[in-house]
Amino acid sequence: MKRLILMGASGSIGTQTIDVIKQHNDELTLVGVSVGHNVDYLKELLKEFDIKYAYTIEKYDYLADSYPKTRFYFGEEGLQQMAKLPDYDMLVNALVGFVGFKPTLEAIKNHKDIALANKETLVAGGKIINEALEEYGVNLYPIDSEHVAIWQCLQGHEKGDIRRLILTASGGAFRDLNRDELLDASLSQALNHPVWNMGAKITIDSATMMNKGFEVIEAHYLFDLPYDKIDVILHKEATVHSMVEYNDGSIIAQLGCPDMRLMIKYALLYPHHKWDKIANYLDFDKITSLNFMKMDYSRYPLVKLAKQVGSFEGNFGAVLIGANDEAVALFLKERINFVDIESYIFKTLKAAHFIKEPTADQIIDSHRWAKEYVDKLWANS
Repeated sequence: MKRLILMGASGSIGTQTIDVIKQHNDELTLVGVSVGHNVDYLKELLKEFDIKYAYTIEKYDYLADSYPKTRFYFGEEGLQQMAKLPDYDMLVNALVGFVGFKPTLEAIKNHKDIALANKETLVAGGKIINEALEEYGVNLYPIDSEHVAIWQCLQGHEKGDIRRLILTASGGAFRDLNRDELLDASLSQALNHPVWNMGAKITIDSATMMNKGFEVIEAHYLFDLPYDKIDVILHKEATVHSMVEYNDGSIIAQLGCPDMRLMIKYALLYPHHKWDKIANYLDFDKITSLNFMKMDYSRYPLVKLAKQVGSFEGNFGAVLIGANDEAVALFLKERINFVDIESYIFKTLKAAHFIKEPTADQIIDSHRWAKEYVDKLWANS
């Protein structure tokens, strides 16, 4: 039985992870969760599962009185405290944002395996995370659809045989618009992803393609390949989740329905492909075509920027995340226009101080600085 702590349980990935756990309760058990502010959902989980540990951002004394068998954590240090607990096997990090970095690092130091959906962890501190994985002998398994696809396509093959990794991208809500048409893009339009059902933040990141830029950096750290061997291609159907091209000219692709539970299952039950009642299967009678287009970096400049940031390493990944986090937050509050997200990110990176070998604390400080710098840009606009 694999004992799981699920951070970000009330988010899109978190709730789908709960679906997987329910289907495979003979192999997976939920011992801890974090839910942020969603106390109502936490109550549902506490009734359904024998949860020993729970986290909320704020402290609610009545929860401890109502659920005496559960130990509750809260506040800035609560997630790290949970990551340090002894009696679990894997941390499932489905948190949104930079808050996921420190708990991941603490769990690794605690000799716990990681199932990672939190992009910011590797984008900001991939070098530190990989060094810790090696030092503590811990496994990290991706949950993102693109990286799980590549992971599957690599099974049984040698790293030296790889010519390149090919990440597919659906293109987001504005994939059919040109740069001029983006000037009038609204929040409701940006949140209307044509394929995936995701949370608001990641849906906006998909529309700007910052999300895909993050995934390029993640792929570099997950599979230890240089950026010139990681390409992105547009694929509207989101049926081919990613591909690996080998030196002999062959390409292995992973296909499936656009359902994140497929990816979550593989990460949690690796190396097995288990049947369950939520499994979806492609209907090839309904697939009339698969379309692919070359990535246009002038249309999606944040993807190119991410590659450049990734090649610098240092603290620039944390700056990139911080600038993006705050710019997207401003857009979600309808305080800036959609195209301003890109502008704020470029301006913040231009103003940032580069640190080649940052510590974990310097990475955290760089992220904080970037958020504050974006706020200053907005206040002075």
